[in-house]
Amino acid sequence: MTKVVIDTNVFVSSFFGGKPKQIIDLWKTGEVTLCLSERIVEEYVEVLQRMGLQNEKELKELLAVFARGFNILFTAAPPELKVIKDDPDDDKFVECAVALKCDFIITGDKHLLSVGNYMGICILNPDDFLKCKRKRQNP
Repeated sequence: MTKVVIDTNVFVSSFFGGKPKQIIDLWKTGEVTLCLSERIVEEYVEVLQRMGLQNEKELKELLAVFARGFNILFTAAPPELKVIKDDPDDDKFVECAVALKCDFIITGDKHLLSVGNYMGICILNPDDFLKCKRKRQNP
């Protein structure tokens, strides 16, 4: 099973369709396992609320899916790492990926993308992740 951390920008963009939605669909169908930490879930919710989704059906459904743990791994105590010097707040995605031995971090964030690979974890944008996933399925 492919384990992924999905950066907030990709997660939120999935509500508008495109490649981010395709990635969330892979999670919903069980083709990837979503890896989360408390800090990541908090950021997802905070950004969605800022966008006006606090009382929306989608947000409630999403939180219910997180609560059920559907295709989700959760780390309660990720390591503290200092990897993203230009945006230390992004370290939470790397910390979660390391703690849960993820295969990928999927992001549109230039600071994370500039790392490329950390401890064997590939950091890719949504398009490159989907291409990589297809190649793995059809070698």
